[in-house]
Amino acid sequence: MRNLIYILFLFIISEHTKAEVVHQERSLYRNILVEDNYDLRCLKFNVKTSKTNQSCLYKSEPNKLVFNYTKLLFSSLLMLEDSPKSVLIIGLGGGTMSNILHQLYPDARIKNVEIDPAVIKVAREYFDFYENEHVTSKVQDGRIFIKRAGLKKEQYDWIILDAFNGDYIPEHLLTKEFLEETKKLLSPKGVLAANTFSISKLYEHESATYHAVFGDFFNVRNRNNSNRIILTTKMELPNGSTLATRAKALRQQLKPFDVDIIDITTYITSTADDKDWPGDTKILTDQFSPANLLNY
Repeated sequence: MRNLIYILFLFIISEHTKAEVVHQERSLYRNILVEDNYDLRCLKFNVKTSKTNQSCLYKSEPNKLVFNYTKLLFSSLLMLEDSPKSVLIIGLGGGTMSNILHQLYPDARIKNVEIDPAVIKVAREYFDFYENEHVTSKVQDGRIFIKRAGLKKEQYDWIILDAFNGDYIPEHLLTKEFLEETKKLLSPKGVLAANTFSISKLYEHESATYHAVFGDFFNVRNRNNSNRIILTTKMELPNGSTLATRAKALRQQLKPFDVDIIDITTYITSTADDKDWPGDTKILTDQFSPANLLNY
């Protein structure tokens, strides 16, 4: 509760005070800003008339996660029987997720794919994005990377789709064809986690598309905000008892990052029990993917 009050305080302050811009540049894709509000540092993209937070950290406690969705992403670990040995992250932001995963699993191979080289540079300089022989970054469109990785028969235990162009997920990363290509990269017991929103006008189309490729999946949604994580796998979804057992085993490991994995289990629902989109919902494809239109 104390952490929640602190977060609210920082965001209220940011709305009523002029943030200090510590870095600003125009990249090939967007306007990039890094702003400080007291202890809170945020990476923002200026797109059209909006200025959206892509990544934030507490300068005094960089290991404590700020955003709800990053905490929800750790529900992925409840799907895995063992610690992940290979992780693919599409969309870097400030590199927070990569940094924490490296702390949790120092021997895991973590590959970050980001289309904008300026974002990688800013993540290194202002958000302490860490790289070594196990943690790497690649400048490339996520769709192209995944297609080429499939040709090379690469496999990952955990794939995180977290690419945003400032307005929403790029439409070519939402289609049935893209998800089929991504599914091929999952190891036999691997998990895919996609960061999306429950209030998007694309909600039903996204759900129908994921279901067409993977069958039933988990929705992870906090009742207090609009974040949604889609969790899916090639295997049968684990039951509630398995989720609870794995959450207990992970609780202490995730506590230093302010992730309450026990609480997160209460946000998980299966589409097998709650299929909340019409049966005739049109699936997003490379030929039908009007993401920008549907999102407004």
